[in-house]
Amino acid sequence: MFLARSLFKMSSHNPLSRLEQRATEADQIIEYLKQQVQLLKEKTAVQASVRAEKKLMVENAKLKNDIEELKKQLLEKEKKRGGSHSMAMPPSDNSAEGSSKPGPPRPCGAAPSASPAANAQSPPPKEEGKKKKPGKIGEKGEKKQAPPCQEDAPVDVSRLDLRVGRIITAEKHPDADSLYVEQVDVGEASPRTVVSGLVKHIALDQMQNRMAVLMCNLKPAKMRGVVSQAMVMCASSADKVEILDPPSGAAPGDRVTFQGFPGAPDKELNPKKKVWEQVQPDLRTDGQCVATYKGSAFEVAGKGVCKAQTMSHSGIK
Repeated sequence: MFLARSLFKMSSHNPLSRLEQRATEADQIIEYLKQQVQLLKEKTAVQASVRAEKKLMVENAKLKNDIEELKKQLLEKEKKRGGSHSMAMPPSDNSAEGSSKPGPPRPCGAAPSASPAANAQSPPPKEEGKKKKPGKIGEKGEKKQAPPCQEDAPVDVSRLDLRVGRIITAEKHPDADSLYVEQVDVGEASPRTVVSGLVKHIALDQMQNRMAVLMCNLKPAKMRGVVSQAMVMCASSADKVEILDPPSGAAPGDRVTFQGFPGAPDKELNPKKKVWEQVQPDLRTDGQCVATYKGSAFEVAGKGVCKAQTMSHSGIK
């Protein structure tokens, strides 16, 4: 009887041990599988990162090739232009030529201490369009070259936009006895309004329908409530003023040029650069009353030179 009970206990104990052992093995297998799954996830992430890096490298190489191709095309276009238009550096903010903004020339009667020559000035011209921005960044990251900067050109008379004009009408300024208000044809779609301090020097009837030389790229200025968009060029002395006459046959809009000074005029003179102030002292009439800059005549191509009526060896303003 005792032997039977012992055998029964042994037979009932062995299956429990086997179940516990299998449960432990199952837990170990599950833990191992979890570790393998985590390793697979990390490996997949690394492979995806490598693929993305390779893709970026390929795209980067393609962009570099596109940029080089665009550069070649730009150089070819520049060569086709003949190299006549050199690329200029943008102007420096720290200009040594002056930081104060000069005011426009005062008309006659604007200041008691001004001489008649200074009072004969008419204010500057109006800008006809906004300046374009230097350049934009292309879609491929390549920066386009900026257009030549006129402000870096040599300071000489070619920077002035001097044109032949016809004074269509002139009348007294409604609020200033010493000023004329003129409508002047300078070869554009519509006449420009010009205010000139010439009342004390030139009779009103002599201002009607007459030819003149005008500077058209000074900054516009308001003169006693009227905006002046150009300046009439005159031979001036302490007691006399004469409007410069263009050559016979000249037409409104004809450009006044100077031998030895082939540059193009600024669209609008930058007051900080003081171009007009530097050029004006060298503007004079010679012994034959011909208007000159450093000895080079005010000339309209194929038509002749600009002159004062009687004033020789006089300044021009």
